[in-house]
Amino acid sequence: MNFPVYIARRYFVARKSHNIINIISGISVAGVTIGTMALIIVLSVFNGFERLVVSLFNAFNPDMLITVTTGKTFDAGLIPQDRIRKIPGVLYLCETIEENALLKYKDKQNIVTLKGVDKDYVRMTRIDTMIVNGNFVLHSGDKEMAVLGYGVAYNIGANLQDYMNPMTIYVPRRNSSFGGGFENAFNSEVIFPSGFFSVQQDFDSKYVILPISFVKKLLEYDHEVTGLEIGLTKDSDHEKVQQQLQEILGDKFSVKNRFQQEATLYKIMHSEKWAIFLILSFILLIATFNVVGSLSMLIIDKKPDIVTLRALGANDTLIRRIFLTEGVMISLIGAIAGLILGSVTCWLQQVYGFVKLGAADSTFVVNAYPVHMQVTDFIFVFATVMVIGLLAAWYPAHNIKKNEK
Repeated sequence: MNFPVYIARRYFVARKSHNIINIISGISVAGVTIGTMALIIVLSVFNGFERLVVSLFNAFNPDMLITVTTGKTFDAGLIPQDRIRKIPGVLYLCETIEENALLKYKDKQNIVTLKGVDKDYVRMTRIDTMIVNGNFVLHSGDKEMAVLGYGVAYNIGANLQDYMNPMTIYVPRRNSSFGGGFENAFNSEVIFPSGFFSVQQDFDSKYVILPISFVKKLLEYDHEVTGLEIGLTKDSDHEKVQQQLQEILGDKFSVKNRFQQEATLYKIMHSEKWAIFLILSFILLIATFNVVGSLSMLIIDKKPDIVTLRALGANDTLIRRIFLTEGVMISLIGAIAGLILGSVTCWLQQVYGFVKLGAADSTFVVNAYPVHMQVTDFIFVFATVMVIGLLAAWYPAHNIKKNEK
């Protein structure tokens, strides 16, 4: 065994002449353990929330979204859909139209975003699994119907059982002015709701899903669309498919994956995660000050041993390595214990959900805090703890002669 490691291990487990040194050493290990455990738990909870948000967005956002780089609409005939369908991994191809409109029901009204979709949209996004009231039905016989976000339905007081009062949708006419009056400036159509969906607040309070034929008629479109949404197979290489799509479409079109479609949200989530990590790391740094105190007192306690080691030929470098190894050992034991306790805590939360998000009758998507552990987080936390521990141990070990006085 390496000599400094052997002596440091003996110093760590042996009883000191002053009991307070043992207590401070125990507090140092406990501080590192708790700090490490907190880092793992917090990062895992953030990972859990990120996975939850992604899973919710997957029920609305497509794997790939094709839009025009300049302008708002484009002719769907300009897209070589046959070539796109032949790309390995492409499963669904759905034309969509999005446009702002005024939705009116009885005496209430709300500004919404119309989303016209075709028959493949439901199979591609699984939006029908997010229905909280009614059914996801866009065609009932010859009658076209709408599916409202739960927030939109709440704002206008929509009622699925009201068959006497349809909703009215208003959009500005193309190439029209307000000089001829309200009726001449807007197109309007009436429609009944078939269900309400709930995905995420930003979507629920904004979107109304309609048949694309209805939206085209309302907007006076022929072949124009605002987007082409693509669903991929589970085993497809998303990055490769995106690259192939961009090569086929050229610079006139933009191809965005799910993360790019919600880039701002994901950047905020990542920023929050690492901001919390830095705060907890700072707290951990403060906790490791106990290591400085513990090593300083240990050096004072072991003055006779240091004199003996020097008499036997040990130089200052070797003696510093002994006490530096002692400090690293405290951090190592605390880090390993913290990682184990943190992983056990996260596993218990995953399985049993002890910590709840709200009351039992709350309307959260999940009842308990979501947790997802990642190997990279464990590696990063372990490295961070060891670096902080090494820095904390370096100071008293480097100034060993001052502590001897």
